[in-house]
Amino acid sequence: MATRTQQTPSGLASAERGVIRKTSAGRIRVALVYPNSYQVGMSNLGFQTVYRLINAVDHVVCERAFLPEQDGGKNRRVLTVESQTPIEDFDIIAFSISYENDAPGVLTILETARLPLPAAQRGATLPLVLAGGVFCFLNPEPLAPFIDVFMLGEAEALITQFFRIFDPSAPKQSNLLALSRHVSGVYVPALYRPAYHADGTLAAVEPLADVPVSVRRMMVPDLSSLPTASTILTPETTFDDTYLIEVSRGCPHGCRFCSAGYVYRPPRFRPIGLLDRQVDDGCALTDRIGLVGAAVSDLPGIRDLCSKDRGREIRFSFSSLRADALDGPLIEALKKSRVKTATIAPDAGSARMRRVINKGITEDHVVAAADILVAAGIPNLKVYFMIGLPTETEADVAAIVDLVKKIKHRFLKTSRGKGRIGEITVSLSSFVPKPFTPFQWVSMDEVPTLKTKIKRVAAGLKSTANVRVHVDVPRWAFLQGMIARGDRRVADILMLAHSNRGNWPQTFKASPFNPHFYVHRERSPDELFPWDFIDHGIDKAYLLSEYHRALAGRTSAPCPADPARCSICGVCRTSPNDLAR
Repeated sequence: MATRTQQTPSGLASAERGVIRKTSAGRIRVALVYPNSYQVGMSNLGFQTVYRLINAVDHVVCERAFLPEQDGGKNRRVLTVESQTPIEDFDIIAFSISYENDAPGVLTILETARLPLPAAQRGATLPLVLAGGVFCFLNPEPLAPFIDVFMLGEAEALITQFFRIFDPSAPKQSNLLALSRHVSGVYVPALYRPAYHADGTLAAVEPLADVPVSVRRMMVPDLSSLPTASTILTPETTFDDTYLIEVSRGCPHGCRFCSAGYVYRPPRFRPIGLLDRQVDDGCALTDRIGLVGAAVSDLPGIRDLCSKDRGREIRFSFSSLRADALDGPLIEALKKSRVKTATIAPDAGSARMRRVINKGITEDHVVAAADILVAAGIPNLKVYFMIGLPTETEADVAAIVDLVKKIKHRFLKTSRGKGRIGEITVSLSSFVPKPFTPFQWVSMDEVPTLKTKIKRVAAGLKSTANVRVHVDVPRWAFLQGMIARGDRRVADILMLAHSNRGNWPQTFKASPFNPHFYVHRERSPDELFPWDFIDHGIDKAYLLSEYHRALAGRTSAPCPADPARCSICGVCRTSPNDLAR
């Protein structure tokens, strides 16, 4: 691992390769901000892609900024990496938001930039505050009062048109109206007003101007001519000078807890010829190539891609490999990468629970995958499970312990044959219901219940040698659940928490809105959700039918290889041209 550089914008810039530098004179200036640390943000391929795409617009210049480290309990000013300029000096501050728990960071950054937090209080002379990323096209409402413009969908389908319409010399209100009317995928919260029933549920969302009633999530129908790979290499990331290549978007398997499997439909894979050229590009810069996607092992031709002789040793890594897809070529690629830890994600311990979530793999797949990986010389395994899934019973929790012990038995037997015994890490996360999934109706387990289930798993594995249990913090999962399915009133909770410097227990006690309303409440089938104004092309009735199939323990088939032949969920009944308009 390379020595970490000084964590200042100028210190971080000194370790980077591939920075885009443009003169700012006569150009629209955009500060692209990731509301987390530099290391987390620069590990995000989507963030790097947006940086490249904005800079590809000739009359625009884009620089990067990140959540600053604290200095004596106070946050430092937010300066861009490229020129160390305060973000408030730019025409646009554009947030790239991937995760719910990064939402509070948006408020921190706005305050550190000396900007009023509510968008309604920011005058015409202050920067336009924009936000995009998967968080935004799942449910932007908890951040709606703080953001001028949301861009909903994939950046390739949005950025060019946005900058055709945006006029930095025009009044802010004129820009907001023009963008909302003429750029598909743009959502201006100030132009919509929610109304609520007496019981607190959403009654309606009323447009306040001549703007679309619903906003279409924009996507690129065909990725074959759109390469997506690292723009900047730096050792200051999770992947340490790895050249990341996106091989696909979406996932065909339809795991019912996973929003990426629904909001990125239909699943799209890049052609091997394009990816082969990208690997060669990456090899000119580094010997580490990371293949990124929700379903990397489903990529047609991935085995040929990884086994091709490129005249030097290449260390491939994969963001996701299914336990039922491991075979010789993929294992050989893992061996060459000299990885010490491989990951398997059964997600549930029992066969019944895996049917409920539509995981599509069996216990035999999981145990065999562990055997194959250890036999290939990979000494350590990380095994992912969720607790708190819908319909979960004590027997399902106990099944996690049983499956880990079966993995351990096979792991130990194979490891002894290799003369080396590694470690199994069991990673337990709390299930959080997400918008646009079949589980968007369900109640989340309460924190004490989650803690009890975690203790059962930890106790069941306590005496098992070479197995350690790593758990997330249920109270942070509670926060994630509140933001994931919150409405605009959650913004008041976020504002209060910001005033309390992140003291959430104090915030929840003082809040006029009960966070349990958003987290621990089963939704009725006909409830209007805060995110229902976003048109992903998915029939809500289809998601509800999948929820009912889950409750009955019935599985569903993956998306077909040819989406044009399928009309089940509704996405592929929509013209690809409509999805991109």
